[in-house]
Amino acid sequence: MTLPLHLLPAEVLAGRGPGATVVVDGPEGRHAATVRRTRVGEHLLLTDGAGLRVEAEVVAVGRGTLDVRVVTVATDPEPSPRLVLVQALAKNDRDDQAVEAATELGVDEVVPWQASRSVVQWRGERGEKARRKWEAVLLAATKQSRRTRHPLLGPTSSTAELVRRVPSAALVLVLHEDATTPLATVELPPEGDVLVVVGPEGGIAPDELDALVAAGATAVRLGSTVLRSSSAGPAALAVLSAASRWR
Repeated sequence: MTLPLHLLPAEVLAGRGPGATVVVDGPEGRHAATVRRTRVGEHLLLTDGAGLRVEAEVVAVGRGTLDVRVVTVATDPEPSPRLVLVQALAKNDRDDQAVEAATELGVDEVVPWQASRSVVQWRGERGEKARRKWEAVLLAATKQSRRTRHPLLGPTSSTAELVRRVPSAALVLVLHEDATTPLATVELPPEGDVLVVVGPEGGIAPDELDALVAAGATAVRLGSTVLRSSSAGPAALAVLSAASRWR
């Protein structure tokens, strides 16, 4: 069975080699000791969210804390190319579902996109609250999927801001039901950012698609069916990962 993973601040794990003792406290300690009822002798994984992978053995359990002894230390390489999901804001928590599944599938960055047809609007305190919710989803999905690299949550972007990012990316793929190029036939670059752009429930507006393509993006299709905004991005990431990272 895969070992449970806990995210800790980088300074807690910095310089800790085999034999060193680490105290797991705060929310992670409470979850491990109280919710999971971790016992002395069990092994678990610790990470700083930036690729560090520490296997440790529990040597003491307190009230909401664990003392663990480091067994092994390794650093997982940074994936290349970087997979970036540009997810249009959607209603009924469908964008949250997309972010969760994308994290489990290995996405490296998620960009909230305020598309012209997005019913949901991130403004003011509501927008900040929604961003905090996405952050929480990213964190929970990172631990659930045993990832040592926490995906970055990019700035909320308008269409104009997204268009300006296109030229600096190695590849930008816009999922569109009318596209003629199958996603499965696209060749990935060896490095750089690969953006996967997913529209809202109402689809990407024609002028948005034209602007993205004019900036260098490629419109692609997944298949003959139309997927929801919650499943299109994760499905595309799975296709791209199968062609690269999962081999």
